[in-house]
Amino acid sequence: MIELKIVTPHGCYLKENVQSIHAASVEGEFTLLPNHMPVVMAMVPCKLVLHDEKGEEQIYAISGGLLQFDANKAMLLSDAIEGKAEIDIPRAKAALERAKKRMDKLDDLDQLRRAELAMKRAINRLSVSDSK
Repeated sequence: MIELKIVTPHGCYLKENVQSIHAASVEGEFTLLPNHMPVVMAMVPCKLVLHDEKGEEQIYAISGGLLQFDANKAMLLSDAIEGKAEIDIPRAKAALERAKKRMDKLDDLDQLRRAELAMKRAINRLSVSDSK
């Protein structure tokens, strides 16, 4: 088992033992299983899939962050995380539309990147809310 702790700026979001962690880093998608070699990864907005002690799947939307794994202990630091049931679908759709409109109007590269990231977060939340 992997001892997982997820922390946001609001405090500890989740602390439990899991069989696996599947998500995406700047290097691409990955799955961590017990006894994996130590790693530190920069996360991107993605679907976080956990398999709990019973093997049941738990799905979350994360906004990115940092994941550290060593000796079957994982710590995920993220600005924001939402479980499938916590996602406000109308709010996520509105955020996606706002981001699309901002991207159409922007010339500044930094603002364009921020709008693109906002769009990725909204798409991620909507894809998690639609997952089975």
